Amino acid sequence: MMDLSSTPSRTPRAAAQPFGEHLRHWRQHRRLSQLALADEADISTRHLSFMETGRSVPSREMVLRLTERLDIPLRERNTLLVAAGYAPMYRERPLDDPALASARQAVELILKSHEPFPALALDRHWNVVAGNAALPYLLAGADPELLKPPVNVLRLSLHPRGLVGKIANLAQWRNHLFERLRQQIAATADPVLADLLEELRSYPLPEGADELHLQGEHLGVAMPFLFRTEHGVLSFISTTTIFGTPVDVTLQELMLETFFPGDAFTGEVLRRLLSPA
Repeated sequence: MMDLSSTPSRTPRAAAQPFGEHLRHWRQHRRLSQLALADEADISTRHLSFMETGRSVPSREMVLRLTERLDIPLRERNTLLVAAGYAPMYRERPLDDPALASARQAVELILKSHEPFPALALDRHWNVVAGNAALPYLLAGADPELLKPPVNVLRLSLHPRGLVGKIANLAQWRNHLFERLRQQIAATADPVLADLLEELRSYPLPEGADELHLQGEHLGVAMPFLFRTEHGVLSFISTTTIFGTPVDVTLQELMLETFFPGDAFTGEVLRRLLSPA
C-alpha cells in the first residue's frame, strides 16, 4: 500500500471561548432558532438562552444531548465538552496507532482489493493517508512540490502545476469538487476547509476549460472523471466510503475514495499496467 501521509498535524484548537458562544455558533450554523433547538433537546427556551449567555452551566449529559441534536462532528463535540469544563469524550489517534489496528487492516484490505483500479484514503482536509498500487498512475506528471506529504488531492487536482491539464471534463469535475467541499463545510464549519475552497476557486482555468463535457454522466447518478494519459482518455466513476458508527475522531473523519472504470477500455488499460511482468 502506498503511503503518502506525514505525521498527522492536528488543527490548533479554537481559541478558548465560553461554552455558550460555541453553542450559539452551532445553533446558528444549523439555522435553528432557540425555540427549535429547545424543542429538539426537550428543554425550555429559557434554559437554552441561559446556557448561551453563560448564566447557566450545562451538565455533561446536557452538552452531549445538545451536540447530538445539532449533529456536531466528534472533534467539535470534544471542544464543547472542554469549554463546559468536562474532559473530552472522543479520542483522536493516528491511524497507525495499535488501538486502531483493525481499522487500519480494513482500510488496507479495501485499497488492496480494489486493484488494479485506483483507491485512496483521505483525512478530513483531503490529505492522502494511503493509496493503492494504481494511484501513482494518476499522480504522474504533477509538480514534485505538490507530491510532498501530506498530499492534498484537491490542491493537486486543480493547481496549475498539478493535474488540471489532464482532466478532460475539468469544468464539470471542478464544480463537482466544489459542491462536495461546500457540503463538508456546511456539516463541519471547518475554517481550514473554507480557506481551501477559497484557494481552489482562485486557481485559473486553462484555456477552453469552461466548456462542459457532459458525456457519460450516467444521468446524474454518478459523476464521471475523464483523465488524459499516454494510453488515451481513461473514464472513471468514484464512490466514497466512510465508517458507519465511529467513536474515534480519526475514523469519523476518514474517507475512502475508490475509482471504478467507466468503460471497458479503461479497465483493460489499468489491468495491463498493473499486471505482473
